[in-house]
Amino acid sequence: MTKPTVDELGIDLAALDWKRSGNDEVAIEVAFVGEWTLLRTSGELVSVFDENEWACFLDGVKKGEFDGAAS
Repeated sequence: MTKPTVDELGIDLAALDWKRSGNDEVAIEVAFVGEWTLLRTSGELVSVFDENEWACFLDGVKKGEFDGAAS
């Protein structure tokens, strides 16, 4: 199965149950749609992850691989 784009998923992004990492403007948001995980940073850029990619991303976060990205 090929990973779809957000447009190909054909969903209303505003209708999703987005989980926020915090309450400030720079928080990231995550929503789950079937087997896909959507991640957005500014409300406009949305990335689609499959289950394996999402697991690898979370593993990298836990290992601190992205700690320097915000500075």
